[in-house]
Amino acid sequence: AIARPLFLCLLSKQIITKEYELFDFRKTEVPPLLLILDRSDDAITPLLNQWTYQAMVHELLGLNNNRIDLSRVPGISKDLREVVLSAENDEFYANNLYLNFGEIGTNIKNLMEDFQKKKPKGQQKLESIADMKAFVDNYPQFKKMSGTVSKHVTVVGELSRLVSERQLMEVSEVEQELACQNDQSSAQQSVRRLLQNPRVSELDAVRLVMLYALRYERHSSSVLPALMDELGRRGVSERHRRMVHSLVEYGGKRVRGSDLITPTDAVAITKQFFKGLKGVENVYTQHQPLLHDTLDQLIKGRLKDSQFPYLGASSLRDRPQDIIVFVIGGATYEEALSVYNLNRSMPGVRIVLGGSSIHNTRSFLEEVMLATGHNGDRTQGGGRHGNRR
Repeated sequence: AIARPLFLCLLSKQIITKEYELFDFRKTEVPPLLLILDRSDDAITPLLNQWTYQAMVHELLGLNNNRIDLSRVPGISKDLREVVLSAENDEFYANNLYLNFGEIGTNIKNLMEDFQKKKPKGQQKLESIADMKAFVDNYPQFKKMSGTVSKHVTVVGELSRLVSERQLMEVSEVEQELACQNDQSSAQQSVRRLLQNPRVSELDAVRLVMLYALRYERHSSSVLPALMDELGRRGVSERHRRMVHSLVEYGGKRVRGSDLITPTDAVAITKQFFKGLKGVENVYTQHQPLLHDTLDQLIKGRLKDSQFPYLGASSLRDRPQDIIVFVIGGATYEEALSVYNLNRSMPGVRIVLGGSSIHNTRSFLEEVMLATGHNGDRTQGGGRHGNRR
């Protein structure tokens, strides 16, 4: 897991030396730092359902060059079959892309209520996504005045429909349990329960088994073979079942360079206890990507040289001012959210995140199959694929 980033680090240094004029930045006390990471070090983050606006859109609808294909949405109007979401020219999106699903609905409702106060007729109740969609249809002048809001009402309405149809709140709760907790008995019971639910989609069923496989890969009481049999009984395709083993081959303990799965030692238990005392925002947002801890340790000068070999005169003990992160194999919007939060909470430090693509679950699994040499045919999903950058 260290070899590929180290090779690229050497290659990058050669290019920077050769083209030194292009990299003649303003002088800082500590030179800018390029952090090269491998996606296989954290195969959990791309598998999780997300609850912030930008990440939900990419996971459930797909963002391709800032465009969303809504042509398959039931009853969609002709002018909304494809919409653009760009923070550069959409103020509402720029202000809401990192907010959670509930906050977005409230903000759209507030905009509509402000409009209602300006029109002479009586107000219409706006207590649900359906009420908002009906409001847009009933008042063409609102649609004309605020096409941006009508676009977001449509997008949020479709997200709401998919969350309900696929029972994603229940699925996400179990995903977070698998990613953040260490109770094998409870986890396998939760996964079995959802695998027997016919409303849980094939993709969601497979990702639950994948998360279980990564979390309890070497657990003495692992029931992975039984869960694989359960996938077969519910008719999950052979290709999707094969992906479970491909994922462990891609991002399992044997290949990881970092400690993705926290051991249950005394220190870890103490940390978990105090975290529980402080509380978390909700059961759907417990997970923090490995990148968050890596950057936190880097900024504090605590990264281990053995895990993160480096080139250059400065030391990893020096607090960097500018950090450029590049994830080989693709980054995610959950990691973008972590970088955004770190930039806000760490004055004097500027972090930029890049990657070979921006993944949702479908595009990540394509990457896994390609990397492990099992990419016989691509996962289905039309336009719902990775956002290339």
